[in-house]
Amino acid sequence: MSAPETPLQLSIVMPCLNEARTVGLCVKKAAGFLSAQGLRGEVIVADNGSTDGSQDIAAAAGARVVPVARKGYGAALMGGVEAARGAWVIMATPTTVTIFPTWAGSSSRCAPGPTL
Repeated sequence: MSAPETPLQLSIVMPCLNEARTVGLCVKKAAGFLSAQGLRGEVIVADNGSTDGSQDIAAAAGARVVPVARKGYGAALMGGVEAARGAWVIMATPTTVTIFPTWAGSSSRCAPGPTL
C-alpha cells in the first residue's frame, strides 16, 4: 500500500502553439518560482498541436505536456485547467513569465487556512 499523495497547491498552465523558441525558459522560470516560494505545484503546457518540437522542449524543461485537440487559445487554456491538479491555477503564456517575480508576495494565498 502506498502513501497518499500530497495535494498540489498550485498549477501553472501555459497554452502553447509553436513556442519552441521560448517555452523551455518559461517552464524553467515557472518551476523556479514554485521552488523559490516553497509551493507544491506543477507546470502544465497545454499544447494545441505544435509542429516545432515545443512539446519535447517543454517536457525536457520539467513541464507536464497536455495535448489539446480543440484549436484556439481559449481551448488550450481550458484544456490545461481541466488537467490541472493544483488547488489554485495561474494561467501564463510561454512568452511572458516575468509575472512570477512580482507575484511572489501573493503566493501565501495558495496556503490552506482561514485566510483564503
